[in-house]
Amino acid sequence: MQALLEVEDLCVQFSARDDKVVRAADGVGFHIHEGESLGLLGESGSGKSVTALSLLRLLPPGGRIVEGRIRFRGEDLSLVPDRRMQQIRGSQIAMIFQEPGIALCPVVSVGSQIADVIATHRGWPKDRCRKEAEQLLSVVGLPEPKSFFPAFPHQLSGGQLQRVVIALALAGQPKLLIADEPTTALDMKLQHEVLMLVQELRKSMRMSVLWITHDPDVLRALADRIVVMYAGRVVEVGSAEQILHRPQHPYTVSLLRCAPQTRPTGAALRKQPLPVIAGNVPNLASLPMECRFAPRCPERMDICTEREPGLIQMESGGLVRCFKYGG
Repeated sequence: MQALLEVEDLCVQFSARDDKVVRAADGVGFHIHEGESLGLLGESGSGKSVTALSLLRLLPPGGRIVEGRIRFRGEDLSLVPDRRMQQIRGSQIAMIFQEPGIALCPVVSVGSQIADVIATHRGWPKDRCRKEAEQLLSVVGLPEPKSFFPAFPHQLSGGQLQRVVIALALAGQPKLLIADEPTTALDMKLQHEVLMLVQELRKSMRMSVLWITHDPDVLRALADRIVVMYAGRVVEVGSAEQILHRPQHPYTVSLLRCAPQTRPTGAALRKQPLPVIAGNVPNLASLPMECRFAPRCPERMDICTEREPGLIQMESGGLVRCFKYGG
């Protein structure tokens, strides 16, 4: 089966002080099939969001793709002209950003913003675009969509804003939806509602979804496969069941131990210190030649400080970057 999206050896570079460069994503590779839900997992600074923004060529100032390919439906997005990329954004690939307030224009009603996206990608008359925008507001769970259409972003709650942003992302009927920490500012109840909403829409609209998160628990009910990133590198790839229940890489094991769902609760919690991953993420502007996780790894071996391991193909079909398994 041909993949919907194929990312090969993606390297994203930023300029730093003293003429140094930061490789925020370094040799990243993964693929997504039609209708698949893929999780990109790692702590802050791992390169997840930079990788996601690269897919849409929306890197912040100073960032640029220096190596690699991004193939979407057979088309290399790293090479297409800007005009073609503008056509792809929204109609083929859309994104739900971390902060919905930033993703919306504060001086235009939310309904008009959705209708404008529909008009841009589908070329419909104004009245039809308005009706479709109201329908989308209803689909994402906002009651009485006609009353929400003229509302401005500052008049809505956090949960309502996030639903509007989801409607905005769906307005172009994308084949791939990128959800970058879509519930960061929401309480637990709203987080669950929003995540389940996106999951239901994925199935009903037959979309693929790329979930970006630092929290393994978010992916338990959402992801088919998971790609684990650390310090700009992919360190493990596997099915969600394998990654969450039988992790191979020491970083993945440590990250899962810190996840709330895998920690003790109540009286048991009070008797134990909160688990942490000792040490800090390495400085991406001056990376050592050793394994990037070696300074923090509880299973470090001598070879880990001599060179960096490659990705090893496992019998399970997954990949892991660790000398425990060869490399």
